[in-house]
Amino acid sequence: MSDPISVSSTSQRLSILWSFARPYLHVLMLGLVLSLAVSAMGLASPMVTKWILDTLALGGSMRDPVLVLLGLLVLGAVVGWFQWILLGRLAEDIVFDARKRMILRYLGARVFALLSRGPGELVTRVTSDTVLLNQAASNSIIGLINGTIMIIGSLVLMARLDLVLLGATLTAVAVVFLAFVVLMPQISKVEEKAQAALSDLGSELEGTVRAIKTVKSSSAEPRRFDALMHHVSESRRFSLKSVRIQAGAWTTAWTGVEGAVIMVLIFGAYRVSIGELTVSALIAFLLYVWGLMGPVSELTQNLTTLQSGMAAAGRIAQIETMEVESRDADVRILAERRDGADLQAAEAKLSDVGSIGATQSSIDYASTAGELPLIEFDAVTARYSEDATSAVEQVSLGVPHRGHLALVGSSGAGKTTMLSLMMRFLEPESGEIRLAGVPYGQLDHAQVRAAFAYVEQETPVVPGSIRQNLLFSRPEATESEVQEVLQRLRLAEKISELPEGLDTPLTETNVSGGQRQRIALARALLARPRILLLDEATAQVDGITESAVQQAIAEISQESAVVTIAHRLSTVIEADQILVMDSGRIIGRGTHQELLRSTEFYRDLVAALKIEARV
Repeated sequence: MSDPISVSSTSQRLSILWSFARPYLHVLMLGLVLSLAVSAMGLASPMVTKWILDTLALGGSMRDPVLVLLGLLVLGAVVGWFQWILLGRLAEDIVFDARKRMILRYLGARVFALLSRGPGELVTRVTSDTVLLNQAASNSIIGLINGTIMIIGSLVLMARLDLVLLGATLTAVAVVFLAFVVLMPQISKVEEKAQAALSDLGSELEGTVRAIKTVKSSSAEPRRFDALMHHVSESRRFSLKSVRIQAGAWTTAWTGVEGAVIMVLIFGAYRVSIGELTVSALIAFLLYVWGLMGPVSELTQNLTTLQSGMAAAGRIAQIETMEVESRDADVRILAERRDGADLQAAEAKLSDVGSIGATQSSIDYASTAGELPLIEFDAVTARYSEDATSAVEQVSLGVPHRGHLALVGSSGAGKTTMLSLMMRFLEPESGEIRLAGVPYGQLDHAQVRAAFAYVEQETPVVPGSIRQNLLFSRPEATESEVQEVLQRLRLAEKISELPEGLDTPLTETNVSGGQRQRIALARALLARPRILLLDEATAQVDGITESAVQQAIAEISQESAVVTIAHRLSTVIEADQILVMDSGRIIGRGTHQELLRSTEFYRDLVAALKIEARV
């Protein structure tokens, strides 16, 4: 669902809107100058028309006024063309910057702050909301200033022609102004609700498409249709409400201007009949009144666009408040965006970390030849939100530089949370985590993560080809390394059968779930991590492939640390050490045989695993 937090203050929204336009102030000023030039030529046209009529009445030469009128026409067209190009580019630049800011925020955000919002909603913010920001932060600002100046300029020149007729015109302008004051704020509120409904639709539609097999197997298409159409209807309802309000504003504006034309025509004809006004002055005055239709309609359109843009700015502001991993997250992403540069830099820093002296910890941990553990948890407690119960509580453990550590326990015991803490997807509420003896607080996120390769349980598809997926964590890996890993995981033959081999786009349909899981594992192996984290890495593979995977894990554990979340008995038995978790605590640790003797919960768990194996 859409974020409940909303930036409702008009000043806040305008401030956000202006923050996107401010870097292009010089372009805005040039656009305004060009716009004023076009307006000035438009204001001069009725006076030149009066000049032509007066010249005609006196029998003078028409050459000069006609040449001036044609000159204004040509010059206005040229200046207008340049203005159009300038403002069009400005609008696209503003959208580019807005999308860039939001994408940087997404990539730099804390994992669970980002995941708390639906993917569809996040996509809508970057695509739909920024389009609404487009015109509001560029054309509408200049249009409002220019329209206002056009109206004021027209009124001044009309005053010069006839004050009585000006009074009738001002009455119509006042009615239009009052309509804007009343109706425009309502448009902003309705537009924001329409955008929120569209965001909810994006989230639900994205989830429905991802779960389409479940939807169809459950014959739930009608229910999903109703749920999705509810959001479609809500978006339509609020959009129609906005249309009605806009129609009211437009109708009032046009009625006011048309009323002014009628009043000017009536009073003007009367004043001409009594000799208080010339025909040429009346025609010029009528041209100015008719000319007001352009600025008034422009004001109406730009105010409407501005309200929509302000609503979008309020929603974009919600993204700006998303908690980030570090204050310089966006700077780091921009500085290290070249392929592999961030990983290489982080690995270089991590090498320095290993040489940093650290005091021995008082916690109980496994060590190899007197080495400090590579990862240490010292009385760590963590929760996913302030009002949630602890996901892990007072956990202390050490992960050695080499070997295979398995985490077992029932669902919700805190196993995946342990991996999230290691990867700094989640920060401890209390206690301390250390990497090579150095507290996480003294390292940035890239330094920490350079030590790991992580295989998720869901194994999501990274956009791109199979090759790009394999090289995602280590782009500089050689072709021979890729082929060697594919052979180890029994993937080489399958990939060779695909139409484009390694360059085949990876989708949910051209490989199975088990093959997708092995591709993720191959990507992790190619990264050559110090610590390999596996969250149910063999959940979707067959027995033969599982044996190959287990062999690969055993080989890696001779040189690096491997931490797995395991539900399969085979993985549990092979581990060098097993940690048994329950309700966020470690309630047992040791080898398979040691735990069978010492921990009743583990014996029950193994018994259940054996039942599943027989089934």
